[in-house]
Amino acid sequence: MSTNSFFAKFLRFIGILLMGLTGGFTLLGGIGTTCAALFPTKYESMTALASFQWLYILFVIAGIAIGLWGIWATIKLVKGTSDSYVMSLQALIAGVLIGGFHIYMSQMLRGKSMPVDAVVYTTVLTLAVFLILRIPFIWQGVDFGKGNTKSNLPAGGAATIMLGLMTLTIQYTMGSTHTWGGVNYADAFNTSMTVIGVGLLLVGAGLCISVANVWERAGRLTVQGRSA
Repeated sequence: MSTNSFFAKFLRFIGILLMGLTGGFTLLGGIGTTCAALFPTKYESMTALASFQWLYILFVIAGIAIGLWGIWATIKLVKGTSDSYVMSLQALIAGVLIGGFHIYMSQMLRGKSMPVDAVVYTTVLTLAVFLILRIPFIWQGVDFGKGNTKSNLPAGGAATIMLGLMTLTIQYTMGSTHTWGGVNYADAFNTSMTVIGVGLLLVGAGLCISVANVWERAGRLTVQGRSA
């Protein structure tokens, strides 16, 4: 498979998009665990976690760190650096291991673990895709280290737009798992989440527009060259 073939570019696009979404989802999940980590006795369904408050504070720190790690790995994938794939695998494996332990503890202490489950399932899916991409005949074309920023920017733009949409809608998508006593505790940090979400949408749109302009210029140069 050629590195510049449509199929190779499509697979790189999918890999970058999934990695970006997983990193962002993990980051939001880590931030969302703050309610259980800092105020377990405030919610009836969380009182069982009080004795392990220190552990859930570590889950918050780990979730934020792994989320940022995944986002940084996504940026490296877009840039096509030689260590981008390895860093992505490391972040994904760390997410599965720590997230899996988080699920186990929550199930044991309070009988349920959402929304951590959703984050871990997403991470497992992305890890599975990345392992499939490493199959030799597929990797020959996909190899992120052989890609370049220009061809990967559409994936970076799409991932940024999806992260923006996720940030703007997380209070609704996670509302069912964060509602106690009729109050949706996922509906928090509204100003910050709105600013960040809109900012991500604008950055993502800007990346996509810049790529479209580059392709348009390249098309014009090709036509002019043929005319000459």
